[in-house]
Formats: sequence, C-alpha cells, structure tokens
Amino acid sequence: MTEKAPNHVKGEFKAAVTFNSELKSGYWRMGLEFAGPGAEAFAGTSPGQFAEFDLSTTGLPVEEKIPVHLRDAVKRDVLLRRPFSFSRVTVDSGKAVVELLYCVLGPGTVRMTTLRRGNVINVIGPLGNGFSVPAGKTLAILVAGGMGAPPLQHMAQFLTERFATTDVIAFAGARSKEDLPYSTQLDKISQELGFSLREFANYGIKSSIATDDGSVGFTGTVTDCLSQWLGQESPPADGTIIYSCGPEPMLAAVAKIAAEKNIDCQVSMERLMACGIGLCQSCAVECKCDSDSEYKLCCKDGPVFDAREVNF
Repeated sequence: MTEKAPNHVKGEFKAAVTFNSELKSGYWRMGLEFAGPGAEAFAGTSPGQFAEFDLSTTGLPVEEKIPVHLRDAVKRDVLLRRPFSFSRVTVDSGKAVVELLYCVLGPGTVRMTTLRRGNVINVIGPLGNGFSVPAGKTLAILVAGGMGAPPLQHMAQFLTERFATTDVIAFAGARSKEDLPYSTQLDKISQELGFSLREFANYGIKSSIATDDGSVGFTGTVTDCLSQWLGQESPPADGTIIYSCGPEPMLAAVAKIAAEKNIDCQVSMERLMACGIGLCQSCAVECKCDSDSEYKLCCKDGPVFDAREVNF
C-alpha cells in the first residue's frame, strides 16, 4: 500500500503572512496562516504539492532594496500567479501554517519581500500530486539541488512524523556555499556526527553537502556525492527509495543512478505553471509510454513523477 498525506480539498483562499525574513542574501522564508476552509485544505498538503500565489497587487520595495540586475525587469506587471511548494506545514488550534522558501529572481519574488506580518494574499491550492511512500521502504534518501530544497524539507517532516521506522538521510547540493538555500551550518561537533544542515537535523536526519566549487562539503555535484555514498553503504534496493527535486539535468542524473541500482525514485519536476490546474497546457513533461512517448502536465499529473516514467 502506498501512502500519501490525505488531501482532497483545494480552492481559492486568503492567507495571512505570519513572518517574512531574509535567510541569507537573496533567499527568504515566509509563513502563511490559513483559517477555516483554507486550514482544512492545507492541513493535508502532501510534500511536493504546491500553490499559486496572486502577487499582482503587491508593491515593489524602494529601489535601493532591489538587486541592481533586477531593477529594470521588476517594472513589469505581475499578471500571472506564481507557483511555490512548501518546506513545512503545521496545524494548531484549527489553523494551518505553511512555510515556504523562495529565491529573489524576478518581479514576483522581489515584490514578495515587501510582505509583512498581517498582510493578506490570495492563494489557490493545494495543487498537483506530491511524493508518496510505498510500503516496505526502510530507507528514504532525499536529494536536493539548489532551490529544490523546500519540498524535501517538507518530506523530511512528513517521514519523521508518520514513518518512525524508516531511516532518512539527506543530500544537498549547489554551485557554491553562497548558493545553498539553508540557514547557518551547525557546529563542528554536529557536523562530525553527520548533521550538516539544521533544516534536516531538526528532524534527527543526517545530511551531506556538496558544492561544485568545493567551498563547503563534498567537492563536486550532489549526484557524485550520492553515487559515492551508495557505493560505500550498498543499501538494499527493494527497501530503499530516493526522493529528489532540483534542476532537470540533476534529476536526470539521479534517475540514472537509481535505475542502475534498481532503486525506486520519485522526482519533483519544475515547469512554468501559469494556471496550476491544467488549463493553459504550458507545463508539459515528456513521459515514456511503451515504445513511444506522451506528454503529461506538470501541474496536474505532477509535479512529482516516478523517475522511470520521465523521458529526460
């Protein structure tokens, strides 16, 4: 039996900002609180699902707070909603709080930095299909590349809360230390014990860091780090599953490693998802179908797919 977080409700809701703070240069964390029907819907969010945010009425910060390279681009109107996945979901006193991690990259995310506690935004969700946990898995491996971090942090929470007998280990990669979307690393003793990142250590999960330039952790790609670990540890294929999110070339490499080891693997794909509900047909993912191929929609059929299904 495969298990997902129970969630059958979705819709358009209002959410109140509970916090919005800069984690490090260019990376921000935000909390959104839902009440009533919104709380009911988002309380059951599966890791890997997402929501579409309306930022059309959100203003710009003062010019000196806008990155120089974005000052021209941010003048464009934000007409389409922006999709975001979640890093954590908590429920208390009938309210649901979802946390997200975002990188300031364009007109929408620049505007998001102006949101303050008490501001209200319009959200459609939860949308798409998230990660699932097949029966009999005793080891879950989380592999995050760059901004693929949020849904895997949520998966870490989900696994530790619901699957106490399943061991979890995480791998996080980026081009450099500055590009890692995580809080400050833990102290030296914690790192020696294998707890490199606070976001996973909070759940008792060991983690490894890989950077392309070697500025911290393993020197090389996160997939090289994963491959080396699998070669050393040789976990049982039938009891192991890999969950991954990040740039598509990285996901293709993870899928290849999983196939070579005969390990189940689920990948969270990224596409431009203008509507989030399958109407605009702009987020096609080429998938395998017998000897041919077919296209599925990232927003509706995904964003999480079985890695064997995707035609990378």
